[in-house]
Amino acid sequence: MVNQERLGDVFRALVETDSVSRKEGTIAKSLEKIFESMGAEVVIDGAGPKVEGDTGNLIARFQGAQSEVTPLLLNAHMDTVQPGEGIKILFSDGAFSTDGTTVLGADDKSALAVIIETMRVLQENELRHGPLEVVVTICEEIGLLGAKNLDYSLLEARHGYSLDASDIDGIVTRAPAANHLQFKVYGRDAHAGAAPEKGINAIQLASRAISKIHLGRIDEETTANMGRIDGGTATNVVPGLVTVAGEVRSHSPEKLEDETRKIVQCFEEEISMYKEAFPSEDGFPRVETAIRSDFSVMKVPENHRVVALAKEAASRLGREMKTKTSGGGSDANIFFEHGIVMGILGTGMKDMHTVRESIRLDDMVKCVELLLEIIQLHAKGA
Repeated sequence: MVNQERLGDVFRALVETDSVSRKEGTIAKSLEKIFESMGAEVVIDGAGPKVEGDTGNLIARFQGAQSEVTPLLLNAHMDTVQPGEGIKILFSDGAFSTDGTTVLGADDKSALAVIIETMRVLQENELRHGPLEVVVTICEEIGLLGAKNLDYSLLEARHGYSLDASDIDGIVTRAPAANHLQFKVYGRDAHAGAAPEKGINAIQLASRAISKIHLGRIDEETTANMGRIDGGTATNVVPGLVTVAGEVRSHSPEKLEDETRKIVQCFEEEISMYKEAFPSEDGFPRVETAIRSDFSVMKVPENHRVVALAKEAASRLGREMKTKTSGGGSDANIFFEHGIVMGILGTGMKDMHTVRESIRLDDMVKCVELLLEIIQLHAKGA
């Protein structure tokens, strides 16, 4: 039933439409036309201005023939990372890739193509289904901003699937929480050649603090990273300010807070030790700490309907669906915070966020087949 050639053509058209974060307006209009042509009621919410973007999230509602069935939510995001403009797509040996100068954008345009083809197959073959709510978010790649600013009053569905993973035979049911950390370390500027003793090197203080932090994989549930450092004005100036940004992720809220506390303590202790060794009256050095929760833990029970439907659908296709744990966050984490339980399905995309990104067309076909089975099983109340 899946029209493989059409699926590939839609994917190609979507990929060739630039849509880096905050610049998704063009692709949003294309998606709006496509979904409306299939009879959906389409709404663009007001998230755009909130994230300084040129469009909001897109919600497309398909009524279906079985209104008594609870709505099912399907989610993907329309933005891509950089370099993602002027993509030159290649197709060879059944796989899409690029010329190596940009990402492909299969993350997450493969999901968009899969959802569109799924709806077309349902309609062409008059396959009965319940209400479906397709939510396509903006700015997922820069902090899940679309999902965080989504107008949830527009949704009725309380469970569904986010198509934003690799493994076509896996459903992600666990994803970590994350804290974003920022430290502003204030030293004292001075001429590095004429009067270095009058300065306090903020970069050196921050470096000493970072050297004491346990980074990388802390345990099977927890990771930590310092990912950005900005500071200094010139090589002949003792830097008076440096900003360090990082994150902690964990599947355990307790471990998340504990590891966050340890990192904050490393910076505070370094400042305190310097002040004890070199007391001054101007209050320097000092550190300003800002901690922001990026997203909460997502943990879907193994016996939840979304898991059971996916496993049964896979079984009907002669496949085995395994539950998986992810180390990353996605829109599904934010939906989960709002009481909407989402399983995360894979489309087959590989090497996302790199210029080596690729995806096989037959993997996208398999994803469509799985989604069709899920939707029909859901409609039957399975």
